[in-house]
Amino acid sequence: MVSHNVWPEGPEVTNNLTLNYAIEMMLGELYVMAFVAAIKVTLDWLREHKKLIDVEKLQLETELRFLRTQISPHFFFNTLNNIYALSVEKSDKTPKTILKLSELMRYLLHETNQKRQSLSKEIICLQNYLDLERIRYGDLLKININISGEIEDKQIAPMLLLAFIENSFKHGANKNIGEIEINIDFNVIDDFLYFKISNPIPTKMDNNEIISYPGGIGIGNVKKRLELGYKAEEYNLTIGENNSQYIVDLKIKV
Repeated sequence: MVSHNVWPEGPEVTNNLTLNYAIEMMLGELYVMAFVAAIKVTLDWLREHKKLIDVEKLQLETELRFLRTQISPHFFFNTLNNIYALSVEKSDKTPKTILKLSELMRYLLHETNQKRQSLSKEIICLQNYLDLERIRYGDLLKININISGEIEDKQIAPMLLLAFIENSFKHGANKNIGEIEINIDFNVIDDFLYFKISNPIPTKMDNNEIISYPGGIGIGNVKKRLELGYKAEEYNLTIGENNSQYIVDLKIKV
């Protein structure tokens, strides 16, 4: 076990198996083993950490996809009922209504899988939604839309703004009797979109109902998507009432 020059890097030639020699050899080997073990532990930790990040990312993407799919089915049911009524009346609006609904459903099924969507496409989707609501409410509904700034080459989370518009019909148009006026503004300044929508508040309404309602996207859904999909400095959402108007102001990076 012990011979001449058994430890070339040692201080001297070793001929005998002494206690000092054994301790020095063990300490040397222990150093090497500890160094290798540290590398192994570090690599294992990095792999596990990456797996954890991947799982969290997958959970986040799954949750965002789920939140995006929560458009109110009541809207589609109402639209189909309107189409049926128009078809019974043999109205000339029937083909146009079917086309608008088809375009909206195609967008929701095929154009909302990405984390960000073109702002111009998103606005077209919203306009199709509003056109269907106009057919539904007829002359009782007045919608004022203002678009300013450069909307091309801008991107936004898909179906994010649709929640506010659907909410305005759910708690504005549906609960008011008579003519209804809804105002919508899209204003792009530099890298931010300033979105504003206002609708009249019914004389009797539970304010808590505005936040969330069964079967619809709900404002709570939007707040969650903003928290998951944007940094705190990339958006600012304010919701309030002024002069019998329910007003939503959203500043968001695009």
